[in-house]
Amino acid sequence: MIVKSPEGKYAWTVTVGTKGQIVLPKEARDLYDIKPGDTLIILGNTEKGMAIPPKNHFSDFFGKVFNQK
Repeated sequence: MIVKSPEGKYAWTVTVGTKGQIVLPKEARDLYDIKPGDTLIILGNTEKGMAIPPKNHFSDFFGKVFNQK
């Protein structure tokens, strides 16, 4: 299900299966060009939650995560 949001901002719901797997909504896969077999990274922060950054932004996210003081 897609939730109405400001232009360029998106929110989707997913269901976690019994094996802990989630299915990314088709709209999200299309928007971020996610194909079967792609590797994604999930970032977690106990205070702010989880994020799945777009695969073409991995290096930007790593730089921000590991250079924070």
